[in-house]
Amino acid sequence: MIKVTFLGTGTSQGIPVIGSNHPVCLSTDPKDKRLRVSVLIQWEGVNLVVDCGPDFRQQMLRENVTQLDGILFTHEHADHSAGMDDIRPFFFRQGDIPVFGSKRVMENFSSRFDYIFSSENKYPGAPSVDVNIIAPETPFEFKGKTIIPIEVMHDKLPVLGYRIGNFCYLTDVKTISSEEQQKLLKLNTLVLSCLRTEPHPNHLNLEEALELIEKLKPERCYLTHISHLMGFHKEVAAQLPSNVFLAYDTLTLDSH
Repeated sequence: MIKVTFLGTGTSQGIPVIGSNHPVCLSTDPKDKRLRVSVLIQWEGVNLVVDCGPDFRQQMLRENVTQLDGILFTHEHADHSAGMDDIRPFFFRQGDIPVFGSKRVMENFSSRFDYIFSSENKYPGAPSVDVNIIAPETPFEFKGKTIIPIEVMHDKLPVLGYRIGNFCYLTDVKTISSEEQQKLLKLNTLVLSCLRTEPHPNHLNLEEALELIEKLKPERCYLTHISHLMGFHKEVAAQLPSNVFLAYDTLTLDSH
């Protein structure tokens, strides 16, 4: 059994968007306020985070996370990685923080966060990481769990999702090959990105997401990476199939 906490469920700008007078951005419903997308996965005292976006510090404080055992990175975009510097408090207490991602992503981080990833001229106050290169064809073990990477396409950019047991987290999805879809069968819980109702070139919209869910047939699916253009949480949630839910920040669930 694992516990999943939605640290953030918003798209790259979050909700509310700075300076926006869109009705959803002006909503007083807490479920319409979304930090950048991330989840915390916990089991047997282990804390594993998927992605480390610009709201990472706020998310860790809100959930009172005092130990970080590792970070799974889906891809290098800023809304999934810009919080890298805020792993420092964990590093100061624990030492090098294990990070997992594709070769392309780790090369990107080595350039963007050279003061963390480079051993040369390292700034004394910078954190250090234990880099683990992973690939979609190779499951790996972490703290007693087998983690299966799944490659999805964010337009032309490969992005990694992760399956642990019968739980799977997929973000920034536009398409998934039939081969990778075979890894997504018999899921208890699927978390799937779904940007808005209107079509988008790089992301699933609501109609496309529901079609994919119907094909994969998880027991339940939670939609995340949500834009204000999706609409009000309460209204959208009421229109979804009985096994599909609109995730929101702080939502917790158990999966096996």
